[in-house]
Amino acid sequence: MKPQHFLAGLGLPALAIAAALAAPPAPSPAPAQANLNNIKLPAGFRIAYYAQNVGGARELALGPDGTVYVGSKEQGKVYALPDRNRDGKADEVITLASGLNNPNGVAVRAGSLYVAEINRILRYDNIAAKLKNPPKPVVVYNKLPDDEWHGWRYIAFGPDGLLYVPVGAPCNSCLPKKPIYGTINRLKPDGSGFENFAKGVRNTVGFDWHPVTKEMWFTDNGRDQMGDDLPADELNRAPRAGLHFGFPHFFAGDVPDPDFSKGKSAASYQKPARKLGAHVAGLGMKFYTGKQFPAKYRNQILIPEHGSWNRSSKSGYRISLVKLDPTGKQALSYEPFAEGWLVGQQSWGRPVALLVLPDGSLLVSDDQGDAVFRIWYAG
Repeated sequence: MKPQHFLAGLGLPALAIAAALAAPPAPSPAPAQANLNNIKLPAGFRIAYYAQNVGGARELALGPDGTVYVGSKEQGKVYALPDRNRDGKADEVITLASGLNNPNGVAVRAGSLYVAEINRILRYDNIAAKLKNPPKPVVVYNKLPDDEWHGWRYIAFGPDGLLYVPVGAPCNSCLPKKPIYGTINRLKPDGSGFENFAKGVRNTVGFDWHPVTKEMWFTDNGRDQMGDDLPADELNRAPRAGLHFGFPHFFAGDVPDPDFSKGKSAASYQKPARKLGAHVAGLGMKFYTGKQFPAKYRNQILIPEHGSWNRSSKSGYRISLVKLDPTGKQALSYEPFAEGWLVGQQSWGRPVALLVLPDGSLLVSDDQGDAVFRIWYAG
């Protein structure tokens, strides 16, 4: 979030905002040093760098030949990370595109790379054969709002073959003027048939589908300026289209918005499948579908928690595990899986998105450390 957006969200007048922005910034503490030895994992697990110098690494996608594609935000770049010798480390970092409008989202279908900017979705055809000389992109869809606030697009193809794309709220909390805000939507691969799937979603930057039930699960970040411990961020289950998840009236199922809950009932909206920590910023969640990790992790949810930005005591900066019941419909527990990117109150990394590789290992992107990590089970 940009400073002017935050200050405006507090209701400050324009002159006060200008004065605040003109004031010299307070000195920042020295950043914590990157050290993989800080990362705590369950017994038998290991972590290493898959790639470094991947500026602002965000969403991850896998090509059929094993190439990993990476989106970014402010850097405006999209990267390719080939691992031709399959040694669990990228051979090189290739910049496929630059100068894009915060290309956070990436997805692969039928050999084409889909890239989601804030305001449009692009497609690069036959990308694996053209990593060093990418083709001119095809514009798939160009009618997304151009608001930067919660404008980062996480995209993925669902079991129905449709491309899913969220549109976050253009505010901390508000009644959006257009119905497209605060939603998850879907469209055909050619850009036609755009339709709404879910409403009342403040800002999701991560979703996936249960491998067995095929139901969508997604993270959603709660509003700010309600204190350190309210509201909880959410993990939601969307078993069908047309559901409303509460924004801007209620958060975490039962926390009323101080401005927009009057006359509304929490019972009218979907409750989260699991409350996460307040302000942890759960992002690119994934079901673990590999076979390398112990069986107890199969079809369970892993959530990268990007970390709080204005909490008095920082939270998040880790990967959490949510265990489900055998039906895949109920969340039973919520616990740390990998932590250590936060040392005291200083972070040296911020996990963003996950990707399960064909060998069953897990990739983790980090937009603070400009890196992609690989986690595997050594036994």
